[in-house]
Amino acid sequence: MRTQHLHLQVLLNLCVVLFCGAANAADEQSNFNIARINGNPNFNGIWQAMNTAHWNLEAHSAEAIEQFANTGAFSGIPAGPSYVSGGTIPYLPEALALRDTNRAAAPTLDPAISCFMPGIPRATYMPYPFQIVQGDADLMFVYAFATSNRVIHMGPVDEAPIDMWMGWSRGHWEGDTLVVEVTSNDDRTWFDRAGNHHSYMLKVTERYTALNANHLQYEATIEDPLTFSAPWTISMPLYRNIELGAELLEYKCIDFAEDLLYGELEKQD
Repeated sequence: MRTQHLHLQVLLNLCVVLFCGAANAADEQSNFNIARINGNPNFNGIWQAMNTAHWNLEAHSAEAIEQFANTGAFSGIPAGPSYVSGGTIPYLPEALALRDTNRAAAPTLDPAISCFMPGIPRATYMPYPFQIVQGDADLMFVYAFATSNRVIHMGPVDEAPIDMWMGWSRGHWEGDTLVVEVTSNDDRTWFDRAGNHHSYMLKVTERYTALNANHLQYEATIEDPLTFSAPWTISMPLYRNIELGAELLEYKCIDFAEDLLYGELEKQD
């Protein structure tokens, strides 16, 4: 009986801690004063997603990559939940078949493995940080991977001259949320390492909303009538890099991809 009372007391204490933690989080949210530039939220800083979306936006279990089994755990894929609202991506039948083909060959076919720029939204949740540089008007997003970057045009701008790896970004504010519409996307980019793909008709509408001083909520709605039966949305938090002396270090990966890209040419020399 004494043991039961002890367990009950521990459980009650845990409930109190969880309740107080939730209450404190709610207080922090309600008392949060957003730093601003010209009346708009100030998103300047280095940010990073901390999840497994880079591997697969949909729910997946841990598994090995057979082609690189001799590297052991270094080539393993970590398990992760779905970041897709509703759980699964609404592919059209032919597009789903292409996704499966991509997935089977992903260890060599993924454009990011060749150090190509990852495109949007993938650049946001790769396992590398990125920096938002916000001034009085336009914003710039600078990514560590493959020295990628893009300008968020906040005023009138012409159409993109060609499709681009990082697309063409037009932004505006809806209250305290930065909304970015990304068009003119190069159809060679993937959404993740699991072979999820799109066509040249891709349009991505991103939403960045401050949750508190060090967290943004990221949401991206995907539209592509050639690939998907309906628009679909992903969402996840982004975390500010707060350690002392934090800076964005470039991952210039092209040197590491040259053997994969040009190996056959080198053999002919």
